[in-house]
Amino acid sequence: MLLLLAEPGVPLARAVNFRRSVAGAESNVAAGLARLGHRVRWLGRVGDDPAGEAVLRELRADGVDTSWAGVDPDLPTGLLMRDSHPGRAVDVQYFRTGSAASHLAPEHIRPEALDGARLCHVSGITPMLSSTAAAATRRLVDTARSAGALVSFDPNVRHKLGGAAQWAQTVGPLLREADIVLAGERELEMLTARTADEAAAELLKGRARTVVIKGEDHTATAVTADGRWTQQPFPVPAVDPVGAGDAFAAGYLSGLLRGLPQQESLAEGACVAALVVQSVTDTDGLPTAAARDRALAALTGGGESVHR
Repeated sequence: MLLLLAEPGVPLARAVNFRRSVAGAESNVAAGLARLGHRVRWLGRVGDDPAGEAVLRELRADGVDTSWAGVDPDLPTGLLMRDSHPGRAVDVQYFRTGSAASHLAPEHIRPEALDGARLCHVSGITPMLSSTAAAATRRLVDTARSAGALVSFDPNVRHKLGGAAQWAQTVGPLLREADIVLAGERELEMLTARTADEAAAELLKGRARTVVIKGEDHTATAVTADGRWTQQPFPVPAVDPVGAGDAFAAGYLSGLLRGLPQQESLAEGACVAALVVQSVTDTDGLPTAAARDRALAALTGGGESVHR
Protein backbone atom coordinates (compact mmCIF):
# COMPACT_ATOMS: atom_id res chain seq x y z
CA MET A 1 0.00 0.00 0.00
CA LEU A 2 0.91 3.63 -0.26
CA LEU A 3 1.48 5.09 3.22
CA LEU A 4 0.57 8.63 4.18
CA LEU A 5 2.19 9.32 7.55
CA ALA A 6 1.04 12.32 9.55
CA GLU A 7 3.59 14.75 10.94
CA PRO A 8 5.09 13.36 14.18
CA GLY A 9 3.07 13.94 17.33
CA VAL A 10 -0.05 15.26 15.58
CA PRO A 11 -3.29 13.21 15.85
CA LEU A 12 -4.49 11.87 12.52
CA ALA A 13 -7.72 13.86 12.69
CA ARG A 14 -5.76 17.12 13.07
CA ALA A 15 -2.83 16.43 10.77
CA VAL A 16 -2.25 18.74 7.82
CA ASN A 17 1.15 17.61 6.57
CA PHE A 18 1.81 14.02 5.51
CA ARG A 19 4.87 12.14 4.37
CA ARG A 20 4.46 9.60 1.60
CA SER A 21 6.03 6.16 1.99
CA VAL A 22 5.22 2.50 1.37
CA ALA A 23 3.77 -0.02 3.83
CA GLY A 24 2.51 -3.58 3.88
CA ALA A 25 3.59 -6.59 5.93
CA GLU A 26 5.06 -8.66 3.11
CA SER A 27 6.63 -5.68 1.33
CA ASN A 28 8.23 -4.56 4.61
CA VAL A 29 9.84 -7.99 5.02
CA ALA A 30 10.87 -8.00 1.36
CA ALA A 31 12.57 -4.60 1.68
CA GLY A 32 14.22 -5.66 4.93
CA LEU A 33 15.69 -8.85 3.47
CA ALA A 34 16.82 -7.07 0.31
CA ARG A 35 18.68 -4.42 2.31
CA LEU A 36 20.34 -7.20 4.27
CA GLY A 37 21.76 -8.56 1.03
CA HIS A 38 19.31 -11.28 0.01
CA ARG A 39 17.77 -11.74 -3.43
CA VAL A 40 14.08 -11.01 -2.95
CA ARG A 41 11.01 -11.10 -5.17
CA TRP A 42 7.68 -9.49 -4.25
CA LEU A 43 4.38 -10.89 -5.51
CA GLY A 44 1.29 -8.71 -5.29
CA ARG A 45 -0.96 -6.30 -7.16
CA VAL A 46 -1.17 -2.53 -7.37
CA GLY A 47 -3.27 -0.19 -9.44
CA ASP A 48 -2.25 1.52 -12.66
CA ASP A 49 -2.00 4.83 -10.84
CA PRO A 50 0.64 7.13 -9.29
CA ALA A 51 0.37 5.31 -5.96
CA GLY A 52 1.10 1.95 -7.58
CA GLU A 53 3.98 3.44 -9.52
CA ALA A 54 5.43 4.84 -6.28
CA VAL A 55 5.10 1.49 -4.48
CA LEU A 56 6.89 -0.45 -7.21
CA ARG A 57 9.55 2.23 -7.62
CA GLU A 58 10.41 2.23 -3.91
CA LEU A 59 10.56 -1.56 -3.77
CA ARG A 60 12.88 -1.61 -6.77
CA ALA A 61 15.03 1.08 -5.16
CA ASP A 62 15.56 -1.30 -2.22
CA GLY A 63 16.65 -4.03 -4.63
CA VAL A 64 13.39 -6.00 -4.62
CA ASP A 65 12.47 -7.78 -7.86
CA THR A 66 8.97 -6.59 -8.85
CA SER A 67 8.89 -8.21 -12.28
CA TRP A 68 6.13 -10.60 -11.16
CA ALA A 69 3.97 -7.90 -9.56
CA GLY A 70 0.65 -7.26 -11.27
CA VAL A 71 -0.66 -3.85 -12.30
CA ASP A 72 -4.46 -3.68 -12.42
CA PRO A 73 -5.77 -1.31 -15.12
CA ASP A 74 -9.10 -0.73 -13.38
CA LEU A 75 -8.66 -0.92 -9.59
CA PRO A 76 -6.72 1.47 -7.33
CA THR A 77 -3.69 0.85 -5.15
CA GLY A 78 -4.49 0.35 -1.47
CA LEU A 79 -3.88 3.26 0.90
CA LEU A 80 -2.86 3.43 4.56
CA MET A 81 -3.02 6.58 6.66
CA ARG A 82 -1.68 6.79 10.21
CA ASP A 83 -0.14 9.05 12.78
CA SER A 84 3.04 8.59 14.82
CA HIS A 85 3.18 8.90 18.60
CA PRO A 86 5.86 7.32 20.79
CA GLY A 87 3.80 7.87 23.93
CA ARG A 88 0.28 6.79 23.01
CA ALA A 89 -1.71 4.52 20.71
CA VAL A 90 -1.23 5.01 17.00
CA ASP A 91 -4.34 5.63 14.89
CA VAL A 92 -4.27 3.57 11.67
CA GLN A 93 -6.82 3.86 8.87
CA TYR A 94 -6.85 1.37 5.98
CA PHE A 95 -8.41 1.91 2.56
CA ARG A 96 -8.19 -1.54 1.00
CA THR A 97 -11.76 -2.39 0.03
CA GLY A 98 -11.98 -2.53 -3.74
CA SER A 99 -8.23 -2.20 -4.16
CA ALA A 100 -6.14 -4.10 -6.68
CA ALA A 101 -4.62 -6.15 -3.84
CA SER A 102 -8.03 -7.18 -2.53
CA HIS A 103 -8.80 -8.69 -5.95
CA LEU A 104 -5.73 -10.93 -5.93
CA ALA A 105 -6.82 -14.32 -7.30
CA PRO A 106 -5.29 -17.79 -7.82
CA GLU A 107 -4.71 -17.16 -11.52
CA HIS A 108 -2.32 -14.35 -10.57
CA ILE A 109 0.04 -16.88 -8.93
CA ARG A 110 2.26 -18.37 -11.62
CA PRO A 111 4.60 -21.27 -10.80
CA GLU A 112 7.54 -19.58 -12.57
CA ALA A 113 7.41 -16.78 -10.01
CA LEU A 114 8.76 -19.21 -7.40
CA ASP A 115 11.65 -20.48 -9.52
CA GLY A 116 14.82 -20.62 -7.43
CA ALA A 117 13.11 -19.56 -4.20
CA ARG A 118 14.46 -20.98 -0.95
CA LEU A 119 11.83 -19.31 1.20
CA CYS A 120 8.32 -17.96 0.66
CA HIS A 121 7.06 -15.53 3.31
CA VAL A 122 3.32 -14.96 3.74
CA SER A 123 1.22 -12.99 6.22
CA GLY A 124 -2.35 -13.54 7.38
CA ILE A 125 -3.38 -10.12 6.10
CA THR A 126 -3.56 -11.13 2.44
CA PRO A 127 -6.01 -14.03 2.84
CA MET A 128 -8.23 -11.82 4.99
CA LEU A 129 -8.69 -9.29 2.19
CA SER A 130 -11.18 -11.40 0.21
CA SER A 131 -12.15 -14.96 -0.66
CA THR A 132 -10.14 -14.78 -3.89
CA ALA A 133 -7.09 -13.47 -2.02
CA ALA A 134 -7.45 -16.36 0.44
CA ALA A 135 -7.54 -18.83 -2.46
CA ALA A 136 -4.49 -17.11 -4.01
CA THR A 137 -2.60 -17.44 -0.72
CA ARG A 138 -3.36 -21.16 -0.56
CA ARG A 139 -2.19 -21.55 -4.15
CA LEU A 140 1.01 -19.65 -3.34
CA VAL A 141 1.75 -21.99 -0.43
CA ASP A 142 1.12 -25.04 -2.62
CA THR A 143 3.30 -23.59 -5.38
CA ALA A 144 6.09 -22.89 -2.91
CA ARG A 145 5.93 -26.50 -1.74
CA SER A 146 6.20 -27.74 -5.33
CA ALA A 147 9.19 -25.44 -5.86
CA GLY A 148 10.95 -26.88 -2.81
CA ALA A 149 10.81 -23.61 -0.86
CA LEU A 150 10.26 -23.32 2.86
CA VAL A 151 7.16 -21.38 3.90
CA SER A 152 7.34 -18.83 6.70
CA PHE A 153 4.10 -17.42 8.04
CA ASP A 154 3.27 -14.44 10.25
CA PRO A 155 -0.44 -14.09 11.12
CA ASN A 156 -0.06 -10.31 11.50
CA VAL A 157 -3.57 -10.07 12.93
CA ARG A 158 -5.38 -6.84 12.08
CA HIS A 159 -8.69 -6.67 13.92
CA LYS A 160 -10.13 -4.14 11.46
CA LEU A 161 -10.13 -6.91 8.84
CA GLY A 162 -12.39 -9.23 10.81
CA GLY A 163 -13.37 -10.73 14.14
CA ALA A 164 -11.60 -13.50 16.02
CA ALA A 165 -13.80 -16.25 14.57
CA GLN A 166 -13.14 -15.13 11.00
CA TRP A 167 -9.40 -14.96 11.61
CA ALA A 168 -9.41 -18.43 13.16
CA GLN A 169 -11.38 -19.86 10.23
CA THR A 170 -9.42 -18.19 7.43
CA VAL A 171 -5.90 -17.84 8.83
CA GLY A 172 -5.73 -20.56 11.49
CA PRO A 173 -5.25 -23.41 8.95
CA LEU A 174 -2.28 -21.59 7.39
CA LEU A 175 -0.35 -21.97 10.64
CA ARG A 176 -0.31 -25.70 9.98
CA GLU A 177 1.01 -25.23 6.44
CA ALA A 178 4.12 -23.31 7.47
CA ASP A 179 7.62 -24.57 8.09
CA ILE A 180 8.44 -21.47 10.13
CA VAL A 181 5.76 -19.71 12.20
CA LEU A 182 6.36 -16.22 13.58
CA ALA A 183 3.44 -15.24 15.80
CA GLY A 184 2.53 -13.24 18.86
CA GLU A 185 1.45 -15.25 21.87
CA ARG A 186 -2.03 -13.70 21.78
CA GLU A 187 -2.28 -14.42 18.06
CA LEU A 188 -1.53 -18.08 18.66
CA GLU A 189 -4.10 -18.22 21.44
CA MET A 190 -6.76 -16.58 19.28
CA LEU A 191 -6.10 -18.71 16.20
CA THR A 192 -5.77 -22.09 17.95
CA ALA A 193 -7.80 -21.77 21.18
CA ARG A 194 -4.72 -23.03 23.04
CA THR A 195 -1.99 -21.38 25.02
CA ALA A 196 0.97 -20.23 22.95
CA ASP A 197 3.18 -23.04 24.27
CA GLU A 198 0.49 -25.65 23.61
CA ALA A 199 -0.02 -24.27 20.11
CA ALA A 200 3.72 -24.39 19.40
CA ALA A 201 3.97 -27.98 20.61
CA GLU A 202 1.03 -28.99 18.42
CA LEU A 203 2.43 -27.24 15.34
CA LEU A 204 5.82 -28.93 15.82
CA LYS A 205 4.07 -32.30 15.65
CA GLY A 206 2.97 -31.36 12.15
CA ARG A 207 4.85 -29.55 9.39
CA ALA A 208 6.46 -26.76 11.40
CA ARG A 209 10.21 -26.88 12.02
CA THR A 210 10.31 -23.73 14.14
CA VAL A 211 7.73 -21.67 15.99
CA VAL A 212 8.81 -18.23 17.16
CA ILE A 213 6.56 -16.87 19.91
CA LYS A 214 6.65 -13.09 20.24
CA GLY A 215 5.76 -12.21 23.82
CA GLU A 216 3.76 -9.28 25.14
CA ASP A 217 6.98 -8.16 26.86
CA HIS A 218 8.68 -8.03 23.42
CA THR A 219 10.74 -11.16 24.05
CA ALA A 220 11.03 -13.67 21.22
CA THR A 221 11.26 -17.41 21.88
CA ALA A 222 12.14 -19.91 19.16
CA VAL A 223 10.82 -23.41 19.81
CA THR A 224 11.98 -26.44 17.81
CA ALA A 225 12.08 -30.19 18.36
CA ASP A 226 15.60 -29.69 19.75
CA GLY A 227 14.83 -27.05 22.38
CA ARG A 228 13.93 -23.41 22.94
CA TRP A 229 15.86 -20.15 22.90
CA THR A 230 14.75 -16.73 24.14
CA GLN A 231 15.92 -13.28 23.09
CA GLN A 232 15.24 -10.20 25.20
CA PRO A 233 14.42 -6.93 23.40
CA PHE A 234 17.18 -4.38 23.13
CA PRO A 235 16.41 -1.25 25.19
CA VAL A 236 16.20 1.62 22.69
CA PRO A 237 14.11 4.80 22.55
CA ALA A 238 11.02 4.07 20.45
CA VAL A 239 10.01 6.82 18.05
CA ASP A 240 7.44 4.79 16.09
CA PRO A 241 6.49 1.21 17.04
CA VAL A 242 4.79 0.33 13.75
CA GLY A 243 6.73 -2.14 11.60
CA ALA A 244 8.67 -3.75 14.45
CA GLY A 245 7.21 -7.21 13.82
CA ASP A 246 8.02 -7.17 10.12
CA ALA A 247 11.53 -5.90 10.89
CA PHE A 248 12.03 -8.73 13.37
CA ALA A 249 10.88 -11.23 10.73
CA ALA A 250 13.35 -9.85 8.18
CA GLY A 251 16.26 -9.98 10.64
CA TYR A 252 15.41 -13.43 11.94
CA LEU A 253 14.79 -14.96 8.51
CA SER A 254 18.04 -13.46 7.26
CA GLY A 255 19.88 -15.33 9.99
CA LEU A 256 18.20 -18.61 9.14
CA LEU A 257 18.89 -18.19 5.43
CA ARG A 258 22.56 -17.70 6.26
CA GLY A 259 22.62 -20.83 8.41
CA LEU A 260 22.99 -19.10 11.77
CA PRO A 261 21.94 -20.85 14.99
CA GLN A 262 18.59 -19.96 16.53
CA GLN A 263 20.01 -17.68 19.23
CA GLU A 264 22.01 -15.63 16.74
CA SER A 265 19.05 -15.39 14.36
CA LEU A 266 16.82 -14.19 17.20
CA ALA A 267 19.41 -11.58 18.16
CA GLU A 268 19.59 -10.29 14.60
CA GLY A 269 15.79 -10.11 14.46
CA ALA A 270 15.69 -8.13 17.71
CA CYS A 271 18.44 -5.84 16.43
CA VAL A 272 16.64 -5.02 13.17
CA ALA A 273 13.40 -4.40 15.09
CA ALA A 274 15.25 -2.09 17.50
CA LEU A 275 16.59 -0.06 14.59
CA VAL A 276 13.18 0.27 12.92
CA VAL A 277 11.33 1.55 16.00
CA GLN A 278 13.86 4.37 16.31
CA SER A 279 12.70 5.85 12.97
CA VAL A 280 9.37 6.90 11.50
CA THR A 281 7.68 4.87 8.74
CA ASP A 282 7.79 1.09 8.53
CA THR A 283 11.00 0.98 6.53
CA ASP A 284 13.23 4.00 7.28
CA GLY A 285 15.21 2.14 9.93
CA LEU A 286 15.74 -1.10 8.00
CA PRO A 287 19.53 -1.58 7.91
CA THR A 288 22.06 -2.98 5.50
CA ALA A 289 23.97 -6.03 6.68
CA ALA A 290 26.94 -3.87 7.67
CA ALA A 291 24.72 -1.47 9.63
CA ARG A 292 23.04 -4.41 11.37
CA ASP A 293 26.39 -5.84 12.42
CA ARG A 294 27.59 -2.49 13.77
CA ALA A 295 24.33 -1.93 15.65
CA LEU A 296 24.32 -5.46 17.08
CA ALA A 297 27.87 -5.03 18.32
CA ALA A 298 26.96 -1.73 19.98
CA LEU A 299 23.73 -3.10 21.50
CA THR A 300 25.53 -6.09 23.00
CA GLY A 301 28.36 -3.96 24.35
CA GLY A 302 31.00 -5.19 21.96
CA GLY A 303 31.31 -2.23 19.64
CA GLU A 304 31.53 1.55 19.41
CA SER A 305 28.28 3.50 19.75
CA VAL A 306 29.48 6.02 17.14
CA HIS A 307 30.53 4.88 13.67
CA ARG A 308 33.24 7.28 12.46
